[in-house]
Amino acid sequence: MEARASAKYLRGSSQKARLVIDMIRGKNVNQALAILRYSNKRAAAGIEKCVKSAIANASEAAEKANIAVDPDDLWLRAAYVDRGPTKGRRRVRPAPQGRAYRERRHFCHVTILLSSEKPDGTGKAGSLIETGRSVSSKAKRGGAAAAPRAKRTAVKEDSEEAAAPAVEAATDEDAGEEQARTGAAKKSPAKKSAAKSEDKKQETKAAAKPGKAAGRKKSEK
Repeated sequence: MEARASAKYLRGSSQKARLVIDMIRGKNVNQALAILRYSNKRAAAGIEKCVKSAIANASEAAEKANIAVDPDDLWLRAAYVDRGPTKGRRRVRPAPQGRAYRERRHFCHVTILLSSEKPDGTGKAGSLIETGRSVSSKAKRGGAAAAPRAKRTAVKEDSEEAAAPAVEAATDEDAGEEQARTGAAKKSPAKKSAAKSEDKKQETKAAAKPGKAAGRKKSEK
């Protein structure tokens, strides 16, 4: 059983009224009325009247349909606020030093939908309305959407198996490079000794040349 009520042209902005509506959405009727009764918000009085009107509409609709409905079992299935007109609602407020401040008066429209179905998922208005989450038909059947984690782990395992040969090839290449470096290190001492012997020969030749030039000079004298 569902009942609807709306309150139009309430004084106040829709933004401020939504602060009150968010406190009572999804609550039981008695809890909602208690929250509105002890709320310090200005919009709470108009919203409380709207909730009571929705309760009266529900009881009247139940009588017409010959259905037994307990008003204490009703709960707020939906509650929202729409923005009202602001045209022609501009006012001028006096300000210091002879100035004037412009201000705009706002209106809002409140709509409340009550339901007698249990909010535990047994009726049309289930726990999905409270949480705001939607479940697909595949997840209900227990298909692939119900267990996405297992699918992701399987993909990770496949990627690891595909990456294993590449890692082995990289290690083989690294080993070959290390062997080439060690071979070059072993050959390097022989090259160093050959370079040293050549340097010594050049030094001996350079040392012998000045002596010959000196002997020639002496003979000429």
